[in-house]
Amino acid sequence: MLNPIEGEIFYIDKPLEMTSFAVVKQVRGRLRTRLDRKNIHVGHAGTLDPLASGVLIVCTGRMTKRIEELQAGVKEYTAWVRLGETTPSYDMETEVDATYPWEHITRELVEQVLKEQFTGSIEQVPPAFSACKVDGKPAYKLARKGKDVEIKAKTLVIDEIEVVECGLPAEPTLVLRVVCSKGTYIRALARDIGTALGSGAHLYGLRRTQVGDVRVEQCETLDGILGRLETEEMVSAEQAEQELLERERIANRKRAAILNAARKKRQEKKEQNKNNTDL
Repeated sequence: MLNPIEGEIFYIDKPLEMTSFAVVKQVRGRLRTRLDRKNIHVGHAGTLDPLASGVLIVCTGRMTKRIEELQAGVKEYTAWVRLGETTPSYDMETEVDATYPWEHITRELVEQVLKEQFTGSIEQVPPAFSACKVDGKPAYKLARKGKDVEIKAKTLVIDEIEVVECGLPAEPTLVLRVVCSKGTYIRALARDIGTALGSGAHLYGLRRTQVGDVRVEQCETLDGILGRLETEEMVSAEQAEQELLERERIANRKRAAILNAARKKRQEKKEQNKNNTDL
C-alpha cells in the first residue's frame, strides 16, 4: 500500500525531452487528484537535462527530507559525443556554432587524454545553459537572452571514464561511460574533452544509468508510476496524519519516561550525598 504523505521514493526512467520538474509536476498532480489534497511535498534528487534520459529519483511526503542524501550518491552515465563541432549549450538543444578538424584524433589519443586529464579530481566550469545561479538568477535564463554569463569553476571527481565505442577514424563519434560525483555536467565534460583533443565536441545523447545503488534497470517508466498512483491502494492523507500523531505520542511518552528516570536518578544521588554529609 502506498503512503505518499508519510513518504515514498520512486525510481523513474525519465523520458527524453522532458524536464525533471515536469516529471515532479505530473507526480504531484496525480497525487493531488487522488488524495484530494493540494499541499503534497514532491521533489527530485538530482536534475536531468531535457535531452537526457535515465535514473531520476522522485520523493514524496517526508521522504523529501532524504533528497540531499540521495542526490549525493555517485552517478554513472553513458554519453554520446560528437567531435569536431560545438554548440552554445554543449548539446543538441542549440545549433552548431563552430566546426573544428578532428581527423588527427585516434582512439589511442582519446584514451590517453581521458586517463591523464579527466580521471580523479578535476576543475570544471558549468555550462552557461544550466541552472547554476548568477546574481541570484538561473544562468540559462541569462544565456537564452544572449547575455554574457560568468560561472566559477568547481572541483569535481571523475571516478571512472572509458571509451565504450569509438567511430574513429571513419566517424568523429565516441560513446563514453562516466562515473562521477554530484554536480558534474557531462555536457561540459564533452566540451572540455574536445578542447583537450585539439578540436571541439558536444553531446548528442546522454543517459544516466545509475545513482547511488539504483540502476536504470530497476526504474519504472513515468507512465507506469502515474498508473500506480491512479490505481494502487493508498493510505489517505487523514489516516497518514493520524498515524504520524500516534507515533509522535509514543515517542513523546518514551522521551518523558527517559527524562523522569534521569530526574529520579539525580534526586536519589542528591539525597545519598546529603546523607553522607550528615554522617
